[in-house]
Amino acid sequence: MVEIGYFSLIFALMFTAYSGLSSIFGVKGQRGELVASSENAAIAVWGFLTLASVALIYALVSRDFQVEYVAKYTNSALPLVYTLTAFYAGQEGSLLLWAWLLSLFSSIVIWQNREKNRDLLPYVTPVLMAITFFFLLLLVFVTNPFKTLLTTPPDGQGLNPLLQNPGMIFHPTTLFLGYVGFAVPYAFAMAALITGQLGEVWIKTTRRWTLISWFFLTLGNLLGAQWAYVELGWGGYWAWDPVENASFLPWLVATAYLHSVMIQEKRGMLKVWNVLLITFTFLLTIFGTFITRSGIISSVHTFGQSSLGWIFLVFLGITILVSFNFLMNRLPQLRSRNELDSLLSRESSFLYNNLLLVGIAFATLWGTIFPIISEAVRGVKITVGPPFFNKVNTPIGLALLGLTGLCPLIAWRKASAENLRRNFFLPFLVAIVGGIVLYVSGIRQLYPFLSFTISLFVITTISLDFYRGGKARKEITGGGFPSAFWALMTRNKRHYGGYIVHLGIVLVFVGITGGAFKMEKQITVDRGDSFKVKNYTIRYDSLSRYPTANKEVVAATLSVFNAGKRIALLTPEKNHHRGHDQPATEVAIHSTLKEDLYVILAGYEGEIATFKVLVNPLVVWIWIGGGVMGLGTIVALFPDRRRRSRIASKKLHREGK
Repeated sequence: MVEIGYFSLIFALMFTAYSGLSSIFGVKGQRGELVASSENAAIAVWGFLTLASVALIYALVSRDFQVEYVAKYTNSALPLVYTLTAFYAGQEGSLLLWAWLLSLFSSIVIWQNREKNRDLLPYVTPVLMAITFFFLLLLVFVTNPFKTLLTTPPDGQGLNPLLQNPGMIFHPTTLFLGYVGFAVPYAFAMAALITGQLGEVWIKTTRRWTLISWFFLTLGNLLGAQWAYVELGWGGYWAWDPVENASFLPWLVATAYLHSVMIQEKRGMLKVWNVLLITFTFLLTIFGTFITRSGIISSVHTFGQSSLGWIFLVFLGITILVSFNFLMNRLPQLRSRNELDSLLSRESSFLYNNLLLVGIAFATLWGTIFPIISEAVRGVKITVGPPFFNKVNTPIGLALLGLTGLCPLIAWRKASAENLRRNFFLPFLVAIVGGIVLYVSGIRQLYPFLSFTISLFVITTISLDFYRGGKARKEITGGGFPSAFWALMTRNKRHYGGYIVHLGIVLVFVGITGGAFKMEKQITVDRGDSFKVKNYTIRYDSLSRYPTANKEVVAATLSVFNAGKRIALLTPEKNHHRGHDQPATEVAIHSTLKEDLYVILAGYEGEIATFKVLVNPLVVWIWIGGGVMGLGTIVALFPDRRRRSRIASKKLHREGK
């Protein structure tokens, strides 16, 4: 299987080169059969990469330790589920997963657009194949996942204990789906620039691709935060780590694109800006891969020092030059026919939204690469920590949160005084009253106070729009409010799906704001002793030691009481994995809508144990908010009922029925 896997990569590389070149020559020579052959070759690339992936999975599952990758990331005691996730635990496997996903997406794009986008597809295919070719070059010549050892070791090194967590199943895969997915709208943008078809066709064609990619990137970031929260044992979920930032950056720019593209669809404006945004989104996914694989910036997520860093940097530079060359050639044709009618309009508010998102992205990018710049200029690597990111991004984030409530309710072109009064009087009143209640209840720190107050404002604007829309629909249909509300949702899924996403963002902000009120305590106790943290009484019951298939477990048992009633039994652990010197921490969490009781077994000696206990308010709302954002994205993905009717009518008309 090893030979099959490696030769599959070689054939995939050759077919990728053929697909890209034959598409270009087919278009120039107006040879339709050559273009069709190019598309078939691109689909064949997916077949070869599927075969290579199956070969690597077989080597992992069969514990073929002669394969260096298998020996490095698995051992005979590793559970099957983590043996499978080892497929993308290392550099070689993760690059293979990237290439396989890109080939799959390319095949789907070809299948979807063979009939309806014949003008763009012959240019989309070479762009996607060029990206695939780069990753296959790495897999074949630089970082071969099927490289074998001269002698077969009796056992493998095993998977990093930090990666032996259920989050490993979902976090990398969702993040990869988001990263790779943005190659599709980027390819269509480049095809539009090459062909001069600079209208809304490429945007409408890739709308679902962009939404789906954004959905998975959102999910990947949140699952990464959740993994850090439960696995790293430091009590937090986001540390502004360089690799965390690298996945956050394309999310920010893609979010800006999703908002600004609506202005182009509605008013024909911001064409240059939208091409720039989707280009930078794709470039930032490559930058994130560069950060992860170069090892030039210290991070718990990186693969260590690697020779791939400069190769990714060269690819990034070439992509920038080519993309901006296409853009500059079409710049005169991208000029907008319309201008902003007013600084107080929905177009303007979306533009402000874009500027704030790009501002956060720039600040985050600057803080991330500053250690590289400082080392190059002064010879000293100066690390930028969380205080910088929090200080810069918190006020911008709060302004962005406020715009989340303002943007959707301001009128297009120019907002009238009546429009502002009708839409914002009640939300402002609720926010003022809520702010007074917050102040009286003791929440007086500036940023938490503003965050909770603005969140009240945004929730009210969203609720008010849902209510008014449902009420108007009820008056038209004459039915009950639930049926009217459902009809409203199905007729304008994009609009109301966006509102649901905004509601999820508000809930995430609420959860993040709770971090301003967290409590922390470290205490050493003997078995049977109790101690208090906030309103909790915690009794240390026992310390047990026992082996499992691939680790030795030391687990403490704690009874948690509140108001004299036992509410939870927690078992924080220290796990000593075979083949790894550093013990892994397994935290214990009692979670409610109000707060998390977060317990870490910090150390032990005999029956005496040291515990680090944190009370983290409102953390669960981050995960709930993420779920709401996902739900809103799914709603927005489906076509409206009116649009489905129009599509069906057009189809019947074409068929002569």
